[in-house]
Amino acid sequence: MDAPERDSVRGVQADVLRRLDLSTPSVARMYDYYLGGKDNFLVDRECAEEVIRKAPHVPFMARSNREFLRRVVRYLAQECGVRQFLDIGTGLPTQENVHQVAQQVDPRARVVYVDNDALVLVHAQALLAENPNTLAMGGDLRRPRDILDDPHVRGVIDFREPVAVLLCGVLHFIPDEVDPYGIVETLVGGVVSGSYLVVSHAERHGDLVPVTAAYDRASAPAVLRSLPEIAGFFDGLELVEPGVVYLPLWRPDWAVFTEDLRVRAYGGVGRKS
Repeated sequence: MDAPERDSVRGVQADVLRRLDLSTPSVARMYDYYLGGKDNFLVDRECAEEVIRKAPHVPFMARSNREFLRRVVRYLAQECGVRQFLDIGTGLPTQENVHQVAQQVDPRARVVYVDNDALVLVHAQALLAENPNTLAMGGDLRRPRDILDDPHVRGVIDFREPVAVLLCGVLHFIPDEVDPYGIVETLVGGVVSGSYLVVSHAERHGDLVPVTAAYDRASAPAVLRSLPEIAGFFDGLELVEPGVVYLPLWRPDWAVFTEDLRVRAYGGVGRKS
């Protein structure tokens, strides 16, 4: 990136920071806080700390979700030959982002990040400025057709070839009245056979129910769902082994201990035949 481009990025960042709503906790910035990041504000930290007081294992859940995503992307790139990834609700950049994992396998791998959080987009666009096979753009999961039809997305993703659609830690912010199953059906319907759907989702469990009150005052209320409800997102798809399981149990890199199962979130991968 040359000097004018760097100045332009810095100008956009400053403008976004001036326009940020710092009266409402952002679920993306709260997640960043759980992961030990620094892209969060007092309003986010206060809400996140309320969550942690009620459910101390939530930061571990956040880390488990990132590790699940890393393992899935590596598996899809290495074992399944997937070279295109559409990551919706990506969150703030951290270590081993989707494009970094995929492009370690094949530098030509293409990744589109979609998020509706302005700060997420500023950071992602700065990170990706010199990576021609990636794109970070604004978009809303609640309008999946708009994402699939966006010319910028189609400038990176070739929908005639298989795509991995990544919905990690985002569907539990979509209430039933918005029809999350219909959203997933639209996304799966927009990709060809041989594509994959990846979902991770918080469980409706007694350990987590108390935290929903904190999220009610954040940028998106949390909607916890049961295992059968989460598995329902994969209806019509061929589940990749081991199916829909607690996140640490999905093709782990190391031994899983009982303590790891305090993660009250499930994950799975489905293939479109």
